[in-house]
Amino acid sequence: MAKNKYHKKCPFTAAGTKYIDYKDVELLKKYVSKYGKIVPRYYTGVSLKFQKMLAQAIKRARHMGLLKFVR
Repeated sequence: MAKNKYHKKCPFTAAGTKYIDYKDVELLKKYVSKYGKIVPRYYTGVSLKFQKMLAQAIKRARHMGLLKFVR
């Protein structure tokens, strides 16, 4: 439950996600800025657990060539 009106609920927890896959490029693109940076938690509302998974998946996708380093 949201703590106050400014607190966002984690979209991954709400969807029941267990693991963020680096091959899901469309999902990862939502969490990368137009400059190629990973969007911070306070903008997206992602929990710490999933933010770490998300960052790792984005870095893996970049290394594999699925995501660009800079748009």
